[in-house]
Amino acid sequence: MSEPNDPAPAAGSPETAVPADAQRQPAAQAAPEPVEPNPRPVADSDIIDTSAFGPADSESLSLSPDAPNLAPEQWRSIVDQLSLDLEKLRSDAKSASLRHAADLDNLRKRLEREKEDAGKFAITKLATALIGVADNFERALAAVPAGAAETDPALKTLVEGVGMTERELKSILERHGVKRIWPEGEAFNPHQHQAVMQQDRTDVASGTILQVFQAGYLIEERVVRPAMVVVAKGGPKTAKADTAAGDQNGG
Repeated sequence: MSEPNDPAPAAGSPETAVPADAQRQPAAQAAPEPVEPNPRPVADSDIIDTSAFGPADSESLSLSPDAPNLAPEQWRSIVDQLSLDLEKLRSDAKSASLRHAADLDNLRKRLEREKEDAGKFAITKLATALIGVADNFERALAAVPAGAAETDPALKTLVEGVGMTERELKSILERHGVKRIWPEGEAFNPHQHQAVMQQDRTDVASGTILQVFQAGYLIEERVVRPAMVVVAKGGPKTAKADTAAGDQNGG
């Protein structure tokens, strides 16, 4: 005899109660399966030809079909000639480089010399003007009769003042490289002296300067103004006199 079925639990009984949180939460969803990317088909350009990195064979080193068919000795002769031509070009280039360097060095030296000369002789025009002033002072002192200043105190003071001014002017010229020359008794030098007349003298060597009419001036070795002199002639000749006469005739 079968047992009677258990009665269904009543609603609201502890066995049928469902938590409130469980009623509110949705059912869990399954994780999506990973999708593999669709690979791009491989193109011909993506394939690297590894044969390019291999050792070169004899065919790759062979000459092009357009190259002349020459014997090894002929190729060797051509290479030797090219080497000689290259060496000549190198030698010519080196010679040209040395020549240009020498030209630049000469130009530099010439510019330095011109600059130095410009500094030395920049005072030439001013010196020429001041020389005339010095000449006037000399003429003023030479015009005073001998002994006249000793008897006249005013004239003596004037002569002393003019003399001091003349000496100061000559000192200034010398400090700036302007040298005064007074060649009386020396051998005539046509590069520094100008003969205004000759005088017969047998007691002195020919070519000796007997008198100086006007002093000469130099800057370094350049003549600013030649000295005007009287030269002796007719006396015994000396080596210096012969040389000076030859220079004068040649000039």
